[in-house]
Formats: sequence, C-alpha cells, structure tokens
Amino acid sequence: MDRRAFLAAGAAAAATGTAGCRSLFETRSARSPPLVDDRPDAVYVPTHTEGMSMVGTAEAGDYRVGLTYSFPHRFWTVDADRTNKVEIQGSNSAHLMGTVWDPETGTVVPNSSVEATVTRDGETFVDRGLWPMLSQNMGVHAGDNVGLDGDGTYEVTYDIGPLSARTTGAFAGKFGELESATFTLEFEESTLQNLPFERLTDREGDPGAVDPMDMEMLPVAQLPEPGGMPGTVLATGESGDARFVVVRTDPPTGVESDGSYLAVSARTPYNRYPLPFMALSATLTRDGESAFEGALQPTFDPDLGYHYGAAADPRDGDDLRLVVDGVPQLARHEGYETAFLDFDPMDLTLSG
Repeated sequence: MDRRAFLAAGAAAAATGTAGCRSLFETRSARSPPLVDDRPDAVYVPTHTEGMSMVGTAEAGDYRVGLTYSFPHRFWTVDADRTNKVEIQGSNSAHLMGTVWDPETGTVVPNSSVEATVTRDGETFVDRGLWPMLSQNMGVHAGDNVGLDGDGTYEVTYDIGPLSARTTGAFAGKFGELESATFTLEFEESTLQNLPFERLTDREGDPGAVDPMDMEMLPVAQLPEPGGMPGTVLATGESGDARFVVVRTDPPTGVESDGSYLAVSARTPYNRYPLPFMALSATLTRDGESAFEGALQPTFDPDLGYHYGAAADPRDGDDLRLVVDGVPQLARHEGYETAFLDFDPMDLTLSG
C-alpha cells in the first residue's frame, strides 16, 4: 500500500471511529434532556424514565446483593447541606448499581459503605466506593458512573462494610461484618442502546414522583403507610418535603428500657422510601417540663424499617419537637436533588 492509500485508509478509519463516538455521544445526550427550569424545592417528576439491565444476584454473608447497570446518569452528591452536580463524562460507559437486602425479610439495607472493583484479564477499571443513592424508580441503592473498555466480560466485586446504624429486633447483631459478592458482567453497548427510555414531557417538573420500578429479582425499599406501622402512631409531620411518622412501641430487642420506645420514620413523599443518614434530635415536653431531650439514633429494624429512635417513653399529650440537625447524606437522582435540604423544626402534640 503506498503512502497516499495508507493515509486515505487511516482517515476513513478515523472518520468511522469519530462517527461512532459522535453517535454514542448523541445517544447519551438524548437520554439526558435539559433539566426543567425553576425546579421546585421539593420532589418533582423528572424529565424521563429509563430501564436497566439485570446482571444477577449473589449471597454475601447476611446479605443478598443485586447488580444492575444502565446508561450513565447525571446525579447530585450531597456535602453537608449542599448538592454538587455530577455531569456525565465522555469516559463513562455505564451507571453501575447495587442493591443490598436481607434475604429472610426482603428488606433493603441502606448501607453507606459499598465498594466496587471491576476487572478484566488482570486489568482494573474500577476500584472505589459507590455513592449511597436515592432514585424515584429504584429507591435506596449504591451506584456511580463507571468507565469500561468496551464490550466484554468483566468481573465485578462488591465489598459491603458493616452497617453504621444500630440493629434491633430480629436484625440485632446482624450486618456487622465486611462481606463480599462477585459477579460476571457480560457488558454490551447494544444492551444499553436497547434499554427502555421514556420522556415525561407532559409531567416533568410537576410535584410528584414516578412509580417504583417493578423488579422481579430485586426488592424496593418502601416503608409501610402510617397505618401499617407497628405500634401506635402518635403524630405525623412534614418538613423539607419529607414525611415523618412518630410511633410508640415496646422496646425492640437491642434497646434496654423500662418505658416505651420512640421511633420516627423519615420517608419520601409519594413512594415512601426511607431517608437514611440524617441527624435527627427530639425534645419531649410533659406538663411544662422536659421528659426527654437528645439525639435519636439511626436504627435498622425488620418491622420499623430504617428509622430514628430512643427509649424516650412518649405519652399521649406530650409535646414533641423534632429538629433535623443534618440532612440525609444521600446522592440523588433527578427529581430528588432539590428536596430534603432545608428543614424547619416540627412541633407536634402526641396522641394515640
């Protein structure tokens, strides 16, 4: 081949590669429509919904873990009470997600310590912690955008750290060890191209949320309606567009108390997803005097779910003030990034 033919062939190959990259970029751009102007400081319907590909599930000590992936997403991390937008990068191949749950009860475990390692043929492409995340169609999970080296077979290992919350009831003593699960990921760009995608032009930006995804192999972290909570519901409150359900129960296993137990279930509106990793304090006033004042401990229980609790012995007629001292440290997908950031104190009178 002479020099002119060689250069022509190289130019043609480069053009083909550039066209392929441009096509991929255009596809990804189309799947990230412009954000709605004047988004409310509350939960709102996002611009679109998108499907995901199920890789599989695996046992990991006390846990069961599911691995899924989708197109790279924009999302927002939280630093104290500020959000930081994470844009899609050209090197991002997919959005990798992990769901962790208790296999006996099917309860999703909100865990802020999930690390992912992705390798192929001895080369490491991903080795870092995943963000604890909240999305409208999937609820609480761990995830991040990752860069892979094209189609092929990858080994994915999830390392799940000990749960930071107190465990009570049948969960007492569980989820306290580092556990691992390994998957084989057959990654194909064509699989991403064929995932469902729907624009929500008529609803985007409206108060509300899309329904949870129907995932046969994965549970969704929904909490019961207030009337379905165990014990006695004493009050409900709203702040920061979150909902708070105040419950009195007998002290669960793992809590030592002669009196009753105060549990506060913080959840999203519409889909009732738990809001973990926040700091919440309470003051109980009875007959003008303080009956309890202090932090409510993040707690994970099979009946109450993820909640904030204390052996405070709440009684009918008590005045309860709830104060969010630290917002939920959860990365958020579109539709949640403007909510759960600015909380006013809640003053409630308890009555069962």
